[in-house]
Amino acid sequence: MEDLLDISALIQLRVDGQFHELDVLPSRTLLDVLRDDLGKKGTHLGCKTGHCGACTVMIDGKVAKSCITMAATLSRAEITTIEGLADDDGSMHPIQQAFWDEAGLQCGYCAPGIVLSSLELIQDNHNPSTKDMEVALAGNLCRCTGYQSIKRSVTEACVRMYPEEK
Repeated sequence: MEDLLDISALIQLRVDGQFHELDVLPSRTLLDVLRDDLGKKGTHLGCKTGHCGACTVMIDGKVAKSCITMAATLSRAEITTIEGLADDDGSMHPIQQAFWDEAGLQCGYCAPGIVLSSLELIQDNHNPSTKDMEVALAGNLCRCTGYQSIKRSVTEACVRMYPEEK
């Protein structure tokens, strides 16, 4: 008798705008599929428990930790990685540019979680308070910058993305 964990599932995903049909084992995480099968190395492996945020992606527009999300559960999902924010010509998304200009990131290991969590926040709240930022960024660890430059970056991203509201 075949072990149930050895039976793969066929899933369809749209990752950063590209359609993929993949056979995945039920034991594989979305992080495994992104990095190993699709070459999305910007999604980082950190803690493997969903606590650090380095593996963060957006699933159907909401942030999720890909290291604890089983890929087989995601058929027909829309996945956005940190790489997927850039335009086709390689120019940065306004939130990425704001983080660059405000030195909101240094080594970049935390970038997926910090940037995507910030994006989710400001898409819903175009003028977040410091407390709103702290709540949205909880579960994302950064050792390099401290959080003041991150908060400045979020504020600057709001100005760039929603100038009519400033």
